[in-house]
Amino acid sequence: MKFEFLKSFFPSRLYLGVDIGTASIKIAEIGEKDDQPFLKNYGILESYGHLSRLNSAIQTSSLKITEKETAELLRALLGQMKVKTTDAAASLPSFSAFTSLLEIPAMSPAELSQAIKYQARLLVPLPITEVAIDWIPVGEFEDEKGVKKQQILLISVPNEQIKQYQTIFRMAGLNLRILEIEGLSLARVLTLGDPSLSLIIDIGARSTAIAVAENGFLKYSGQTDFSGNSLTQAVGTGLGINIRRAETLKRQKGLTATGGEYGLSTLMFPYLDVILSEAKRVKDIYEKNYRGKIEKVILSGGGANLLGLEKYASDWFGLPTKKAEPFRRVVFPPALSPLAGEIGAPMAVALGLGVKQFI
Repeated sequence: MKFEFLKSFFPSRLYLGVDIGTASIKIAEIGEKDDQPFLKNYGILESYGHLSRLNSAIQTSSLKITEKETAELLRALLGQMKVKTTDAAASLPSFSAFTSLLEIPAMSPAELSQAIKYQARLLVPLPITEVAIDWIPVGEFEDEKGVKKQQILLISVPNEQIKQYQTIFRMAGLNLRILEIEGLSLARVLTLGDPSLSLIIDIGARSTAIAVAENGFLKYSGQTDFSGNSLTQAVGTGLGINIRRAETLKRQKGLTATGGEYGLSTLMFPYLDVILSEAKRVKDIYEKNYRGKIEKVILSGGGANLLGLEKYASDWFGLPTKKAEPFRRVVFPPALSPLAGEIGAPMAVALGLGVKQFI
């Protein structure tokens, strides 16, 4: 494990954005400065046990999360950071929620509520009594017949998952004020104010979240279990080295290895192609069934720091591709400038949660 934290001065109005991933916990403590979100403090706790043992992941795509152990890790990180607030917003991983983009005629709020409840019974794969339902208006348009319609993002989360998060945060001494799926946080911090339709690929340790977003709104989402750890395992198996050494080499060389080390990159290509293929599938489904064409790709998560990935993905999709820059939305202390490019993509979800109260 490792801790990273930044000490600074704190205002009275602060919020914590808490991203509990499959192999790490990231926290952004956000305040306000000159009417803009300001990063007052941040922390990253990274666990390496997941590299060799699935049950060492903080949580997995089977929706399992260990309450006691996760609360202990969260308390440890909070203690290192010396946070000045207990008000927190947290993210749920995409694999723990069901989302669907509905296109329905414009109607009154009361009629809309009834229509969505009816659609939820048809679409949600669990009994309605076992999930919490929410919906967000994300767009309006006129169809080919001139009928006004609205796009509604339907979200459902198992009640059990919500209770687990509430328990974890209570055990960690935090007030859980907001709980939202990670795609909403990413869309907010990476695309707000940008009218172009973006494909966000958030490569984590154990899974990859995929989102279509525009102007701060999440429009569509998907997920795959192929991830950063898949690339590490490929390097370790291919070179016959232990998994910790494979992780180090992956981070040092990425896709830029040359000469005798070129084999390191080629080991990762098949798994990376699977991740990008799944992202393309999400892109194709959205473009086929909804209005709009993807104009660019944004790489987020810890996997976005893989050297050479931006060019590889750009060539693969034939679209402008860049690493996530969440700090464009967040003012930060000058002392953090040398690290902003490295920690921005991994911290995107936490930052997107933290700025929710200020934008």
